[in-house]
This record gives sequence, C-alpha cells and structure tokens, in this order.
Amino acid sequence: MSPRRSYDQYCSTARALDLVGDRWTLLIVRELLAGPRRYTDLHADLPGVSTDVLASRLKEMERDGLATRRRLPPPGAVYVYELTARGRQLLPVLQALGSWGARELGERRPTDAVRAHWFALPLLRSLEGEGLVEVRLEEGEFYLRAGAEEGPVYGDGPAPGTADAYLVMDAATCEAVARGELALPQAVRDGRVTVTGEGTLAKALREA
Repeated sequence: MSPRRSYDQYCSTARALDLVGDRWTLLIVRELLAGPRRYTDLHADLPGVSTDVLASRLKEMERDGLATRRRLPPPGAVYVYELTARGRQLLPVLQALGSWGARELGERRPTDAVRAHWFALPLLRSLEGEGLVEVRLEEGEFYLRAGAEEGPVYGDGPAPGTADAYLVMDAATCEAVARGELALPQAVRDGRVTVTGEGTLAKALREA
C-alpha cells in the first residue's frame, strides 16, 4: 500500500480530506452504511470502480480506522467489510453533501447507473422521528432506520420484521424528493406516496 498522501495543511478540513478525499472513498462509506458488505457486493454496487482501486481504498480505510474486515462465522464463512464507529460518524457528512448536490441531479442520463438504495440517504433526511421504514420503488425495495445512532442506517430488500411505516412511490416522486423539489409530507398529501403501517412514523406522515 502506498503511503498516505497529505495536503500538509494544519487545518481540520484538510486533515479530513487526507482520509476521505480520494475518489470512491465516500461512496464506499455510503455502501457500508448499510452494514457489513462482501467485496463482491461492494464492487457490484459501485459501477465504474476497478477492482484494484476498490481493494486499495478498502485497505486505506482499514489503515485509517474507518472500516474493518472480518470473517463471518459458518455457514457464511466469508469476509465482509464494515464501518467502525468513526466511519459511521461520516453519515451527516454524506447527508450534507447529498443535500448540497441535490440540485446537480437534473434528469437521469442514459449513462447513469442507479440502485434503489441510493435513494436511502436523501429519504432519510426527509424523515423525522425514529423507526423502521420500508420503501418500495419500481427499481426495488430498501429500508431505513430513522433516528439510528449506531449500526446500519439502511439496507437492501424488505425490512427485517414489521416496519413502522411502509412507503410506496414511483421513481419520479422519489427522484423529486431526492432533488429537494418535493417534500415527503407534501408528496403524501398529493397522493404520490402511499403510506401504510401503524407506527408513529406512518401516522405522522399521514397526518402531516
């Protein structure tokens, strides 16, 4: 592994960028916020990254205390990567970047890759309160853990167990919320999002 590059500036922003400023690092964090991931799963959900670059970034994140690698017990017996507590502290950084960059989304380009769970963090910003939320889109399903202070904040597929709220919407509505053009409560009032469930979050969205 090559030595860590540094801006050599006595500034907290520069020091932060020494750790996470390389290309792909923050997107790897985005994927690991879903919990432990195998290398092959990370590579599949980061279209465009080479195997060499992904392996290098993961080693750097281990060295810098942002991620760890461990072997799952049988019957899985595979290696997974996961964020450390310090790595999970990057959640508000990613949310702030996503909010700032929302206006750059525009219309989806033919060359744009998309994964349903990439909408998880923008939707998480729109939720107030705590609870488990399952989201169903045309592209797939994912779930969010609103108000989670530690551990995975979202995941692929149906929610594990009964969710506090179930949201169904089309891709155009989800993209409008992600771009900041449409507030989630307004989308519910307009009938563009169907909310079911008996949890506090579901009731709050229906009554907003």
